[in-house]
Amino acid sequence: MLSIAVRGLRTRWTTFTGTFLALSLGVALLTVMGLALASSADAPERKPERFAAAPVVVRGQDTLRVPTPIGERTQKLAHPRPVPARTIAALRALGRVVEDRTFPVRAPGAPGDLVGHPWSTAAFAPYDLTAGRAPSAPDEVVATGDWTTVGQRLRTPAGPVRVVGTVRVPGTVDTPGFENALFYTDARAARLSPRIPQVVVTATPVAVRKAAPGLNVLTGDARRFADADPDRDREALTALNALFGTAGGVAGFVSVFVVASTFAFAVAQRRREFGLLRTAGATPGQIRRTVVTEALLVGVLASATGCALGGYAAPHLASRVVAGGLAPAWFTIGDHAWPYHLAFWTGLLVALCGVLAASWRAGRTPPTQALREASVDTGTMTRGRLLTGAALLLTAAVTLVLALLTDPGDLLHRKTYISRPMLLITATALLSPVLVRPSIRLLTWPATRLPGATGLLVRENTTTALRRTAALTAPVLITVALTGSLLGATATLNEARTKELRARTTADFVVTPTGADDGTGTGTGLTARTVERLRALPGAEVSVTARSAVYVLEDDVALIRSEARAATPEDLAATTHLPLTSGRLADLDDDSIVVNEEWAEHTVGDHVTVRLGDGTPTTLRIAAVMPTGTGDNGVYITPANAPSAPVDRVDVKVAAGADATTVEAALRRAVGPAPTAEAQVLTRTAWLRTVSPRTDDTTRLGFFLVLGLALLYTGISLANTLLMSTSDRTGALRSLRLTGATRGQLLGLAVAESLTIVTLGTLLGLLATTVNLLTLTTALTLLSAPPTLQLPWLPLTTTALACTLLATATSLLPPPRTNKKRPRPIN
Repeated sequence: MLSIAVRGLRTRWTTFTGTFLALSLGVALLTVMGLALASSADAPERKPERFAAAPVVVRGQDTLRVPTPIGERTQKLAHPRPVPARTIAALRALGRVVEDRTFPVRAPGAPGDLVGHPWSTAAFAPYDLTAGRAPSAPDEVVATGDWTTVGQRLRTPAGPVRVVGTVRVPGTVDTPGFENALFYTDARAARLSPRIPQVVVTATPVAVRKAAPGLNVLTGDARRFADADPDRDREALTALNALFGTAGGVAGFVSVFVVASTFAFAVAQRRREFGLLRTAGATPGQIRRTVVTEALLVGVLASATGCALGGYAAPHLASRVVAGGLAPAWFTIGDHAWPYHLAFWTGLLVALCGVLAASWRAGRTPPTQALREASVDTGTMTRGRLLTGAALLLTAAVTLVLALLTDPGDLLHRKTYISRPMLLITATALLSPVLVRPSIRLLTWPATRLPGATGLLVRENTTTALRRTAALTAPVLITVALTGSLLGATATLNEARTKELRARTTADFVVTPTGADDGTGTGTGLTARTVERLRALPGAEVSVTARSAVYVLEDDVALIRSEARAATPEDLAATTHLPLTSGRLADLDDDSIVVNEEWAEHTVGDHVTVRLGDGTPTTLRIAAVMPTGTGDNGVYITPANAPSAPVDRVDVKVAAGADATTVEAALRRAVGPAPTAEAQVLTRTAWLRTVSPRTDDTTRLGFFLVLGLALLYTGISLANTLLMSTSDRTGALRSLRLTGATRGQLLGLAVAESLTIVTLGTLLGLLATTVNLLTLTTALTLLSAPPTLQLPWLPLTTTALACTLLATATSLLPPPRTNKKRPRPIN
């Protein structure tokens, strides 16, 4: 069998090349995704930055810890607590204590992420002066980097108290690479930011822990948790794992589907050969063993080649995602073995599975029936294919109905709307032979009414060769359906969230801070002085809200964080229209809370035990309940339950009889003149445009990475399958030449057939996309969110055009020995 298989592969080099190419590219895709996923599982151990030379750092409580029957549950506090004054006094008895502060600073020509620190903390990085001297007066600062020079004067609003003043730069320090900073004298920094999130102590860790019980005592590499954004590596790993996990899932689905389809089509092309072998006395077992042996040879060679290609391409992918901002600079492809094993054995298994069903059918077919089927496809919808397609379709329908009845919010999660379409796409592709013949007849009906035989030939060639048509339709179907489903789901959810914001906000103007977050998790927000000025404006109804969070322990095991906004109900009602399913917003007070239906307990009048943003436990009565919506409704509390929350938004509605232009001018005077204004005044339209959900560049790049790899592979497979099918039609094309067809007519026929098949695949892909997005809009309707189906027409059109151009270009390549001169007629 091995020698027969080798000779067969040598004589059928076109089919061998097609299957080899499809499988090697599929394995390469799996190898690349596997290596990227494995490399994203481990980040290099990050060293301390700002406090690399500090002996011990004591940080205020920033983590909520709740014991449960199955272990301790933790969440980051929305408002970390500062180091208490009594603890600082106790630490001073042990040794030198340096109070650390971090606050946002703005200055003309300065980096946007500029922050301020006390000069005494510069020694712990350590920073070295590159020019000038240290600050010694309240109006002096030392700057990092080269964006300013010694002797320059800067007008800088700085700190939570928003002190605006002119400072001079007596010196500069080297750029550390992890922050852009201005260093003030310790006294000036204390005035600009009275809060003390952490201190550096020169003492033994044991003594410090005794003097600071309940606080975070950081030593060694743990000092990195005192740096700004210490969780960025963990968040980067989470993002990378999500990206490559999604890409790997999509790539695996596409490659497995296309490889199995290609191998099955390659076997189906050989029906005449199998018929001749059966006529010559070959047994069904011999036929099956020959086909499986050939698949094994191709599978081993192609899988090994794919692993080599994947190992070569993976570092290039890593460089691309780093350059695109999808991965941190430290991300590289590591030395991992399991992705190679997974890709190799998956490729080999798929190759064998792709031919098993076809070889079983080929072996069971009687010789005369095999010869009769060689020209016209009959029985293309086999029992196994029909049952598999129907089972997948039924599974997709049942799981969808269950999700809609039990947890429609799950359909809004990214992992769900990425994975669920694959069931429907696979089912559609498997059942496509049922749809091909009536769809082709409908598509070609106008062409058959035109003069000439081209339309008739296109219809008959595509409907009689159903296996070839279905195999060519599958890559286009997958390409269009994946593009539409993934990008359409994101666009549909973004549009629903935008509509929620638009319906909820009735203010005419929105005032938000212009400063950055201070890196401690509390933010600076608007100062109390500015808020009072805004409240005192004539002709304006003002609603002041602050960002916070509450934590609830559900089922005694899950510690859930919910984003919260703190506001007084009277002011909130004037500028905001909250959707409520029960209760009244007016009933909100210091002893109550407004929750949404996503909470386990959401009955008006019941009491829930929560922990506030600073970890304080309390019991609140449910005053009102909002619908789940798109998941962004959060909860509402009063300012008394969020004392540390910064005011980050002031909604302003023009009172009846007042002039909007006058109110806007008064608002701009209240926040101060640019460029040192404490806040920005936005119209309702401008604010909605700023905060409306949209796919940012990084997310868009991630989606196009996922889709691009899969679509590139399906495009190559489309061209590959076209070449395989065209080479198989050499005899038919010769017959057309003998009947008088010119070479141009043959090429026109091939192009017309390809365009018809691409059109059919596009329509089936649109059908699958529409059904997938309709399930999403149904879930949004059940969640009381405004649904609007958003089809991504531009990506869909681009994808369809790319498939069309690729199919057309491939069709113009003449098959072997069909481009000879026109044969002379026999006299």
